[in-house]
Amino acid sequence: MTQHVRVAIIGAGFGGLGTAIRLQQEGIGDFVVLERAHEVGGTWQINDYPGAQCDVPALIYSFSFAPNPEWSRLYPLQSELKEYLHRCAVEFGVLPKIRFGTEVTGAVWDDESCRWRISTSTGEFTAQVLVGAIGPFSSPSVPELPGLARFRGTVFHSQSWDHDHDLTGERVGVIGTGASAVQFIPRVQPKAGQLTVFQRTPIWVLPHPDRPVSRRIRRLYRRVPGLQAAVRNAWALTFEALVPGFVIEPKLQKPLEWSARALLRRQVADPVLRAKLTPSYAVGCKRPTFSNAYYPALTAPNSTVVTAGIAEVTEHGIRTADGAEHQLDTIIFGTGFRMTDHPGFELIRGRDGRSVADHWRSGGMTAYLGTTMAGFPNLFLILGPNSGVYTSAVITIEDQVRYLVDALKELDRRELAALEVTPEAEREFAEWADHGLRRSVFLTGGCTSYYLSSAGRNFAHYPGFSAGFRARTRKVAFEHYTVRPANVTEETQA
Repeated sequence: MTQHVRVAIIGAGFGGLGTAIRLQQEGIGDFVVLERAHEVGGTWQINDYPGAQCDVPALIYSFSFAPNPEWSRLYPLQSELKEYLHRCAVEFGVLPKIRFGTEVTGAVWDDESCRWRISTSTGEFTAQVLVGAIGPFSSPSVPELPGLARFRGTVFHSQSWDHDHDLTGERVGVIGTGASAVQFIPRVQPKAGQLTVFQRTPIWVLPHPDRPVSRRIRRLYRRVPGLQAAVRNAWALTFEALVPGFVIEPKLQKPLEWSARALLRRQVADPVLRAKLTPSYAVGCKRPTFSNAYYPALTAPNSTVVTAGIAEVTEHGIRTADGAEHQLDTIIFGTGFRMTDHPGFELIRGRDGRSVADHWRSGGMTAYLGTTMAGFPNLFLILGPNSGVYTSAVITIEDQVRYLVDALKELDRRELAALEVTPEAEREFAEWADHGLRRSVFLTGGCTSYYLSSAGRNFAHYPGFSAGFRARTRKVAFEHYTVRPANVTEETQA
């Protein structure tokens, strides 16, 4: 039996829960959240590797409508974020709307009925509106290394951490030195008998400002909610102050580079190792990382940093391009996530049968305001292309959900069955974003990062301040959409 709902939401992380809670608050209760896992949390449910931690202060990496005065740290660990999201789901009454253990296997737009037809592992659904809150950090990227299948030891990616496997005394190889690896390497190094880190590109590491939140501060936040809101705004402004250096004039980032170089000099005395760990690109070109423990872990007696490329994986380890073979018991991939080829986007198919992935392969990763796409009526993406602001993903999410709610209200008010952004509006937004990012550190900083598509386009960032994004997503500009009146088969320009 097929169940029909007004809104179907894919994913129960920050994006999916934020959407569900706002719909509930607005009196739009006819929705379902489809979640393949058995708990809420999204990124913070699946990424539970040792040391997993938010790299944005909790006060801005949380819902504005659900302040938490009990954060134990300035930058919370994974478990605390997961608990926060579960608490929000319970307190705002959306937990019963979540179908856990339900994996979406396909979502196809039916142009005749103006509905999304959604197939899942537990049944069929139809919906007027589909929300893709899939999350950018949910599908691991594992490089296809020659010989990997013949390795006789243990292999896993940081996202699928094998907590039952004891690393004590083992020869552990870590492939990758991105943000996840910077967090888990200091937890692995004390246990390992020998730690070998295979580094392709060094990463800039800044001093970590994390610290516990005192009981006195937490008590103040409980008693004076306005104080916590003020501190939240102060943090947001602090991060917004980085926008000119990221987007307009990368030379403004130099103080960050000086801070990173000072940390490297202070913590790595060996000039040879220090040279290996010094990036040749500008700070901010790749995702910034923060740690006070990463460099000490790499300078420990049982650690080795290898910069020669990996030639192949053997039965007992890794052979590098210089001919050396490194004997290993366990290989851990810290190689990030599939950003440009996330498999979830193969499953969503629009009016002509083309998937979101097909749309992006032919025209680049674009979406109007990072939210809607031509050829995909009534589809709203959360954290889609060029929606990333520089404060917190949660701030982007709330802005996009506000946009969705306005669209739903307008569909009702205008008696519409569907709306679809025009190709021209989607293209013009992408061109505007490209122009705004042309001088950014992401494109001129001298690196290749996951921010860039295979064609070299920055699909991740919004080219300006979060206030600008908020203003543009406050209300749906119907002049950029074609609409389908209810009970009418032809489309019209709004």
